[in-house]
Amino acid sequence: MKETRAWVALLAVILMLSACGQPEFIYVRDRDGTTYFKVPASFAQIDADPLETVFSGVRPDSQAARLREQRVWSTAFDQSPEPAFDHLFDSREPFVYATVHKLTEEQRATVSLDRLRDFILPVTEQMRTAYLTQALQTGRPPLFKRFEPISDQLILLDNGARGVRVRFNYQIGATTQTFDHTAILDEQGGTVSVMLITCQANCFTARGAEFDEIATSFKLLRLPG
Repeated sequence: MKETRAWVALLAVILMLSACGQPEFIYVRDRDGTTYFKVPASFAQIDADPLETVFSGVRPDSQAARLREQRVWSTAFDQSPEPAFDHLFDSREPFVYATVHKLTEEQRATVSLDRLRDFILPVTEQMRTAYLTQALQTGRPPLFKRFEPISDQLILLDNGARGVRVRFNYQIGATTQTFDHTAILDEQGGTVSVMLITCQANCFTARGAEFDEIATSFKLLRLPG
């Protein structure tokens, strides 16, 4: 009996040590090591290439796609039991997409705070109007409907980098999806780093503090040299 109790106590200690050893967060850096953030370890990292195909509109096997790969880094994390890239557009569980774009000379000349707001989805009135006009011209019903602004904050960093953090709702199908979008232009004006956190509106309301922790971890790093 004493031996049994001893083994039970030892097993309890082992389990406690194993639990303590589990990381709380996944720490992420982009390809060049200049953009940093963290997500809870309960998220699963997934391939973001299908999202890049959706956003860019270019064929994955095209020369344009290969050139884009040289300028664009991205990753995605899904907390769903069955992770999938399209949960960015309709997710009952939190989804995080992050991307870093090295801007072309033409893009450098046109980047603005409104451009940062519209970097992934149409947020400003001008881009929402253009999006709906294009949908009407193609005869396809718009995926994103009934835009609702929630908040819009300006980000000013000590090193001269600047950006925006905007939160908004879109109706997608029969559900309302909340998006928390942070976009930062680096101090040289040559790189845009973006994080998009999303889940259905009721999920976002219940878990807003968690999403704030993820969003505020999204930072630019100054490399030595």
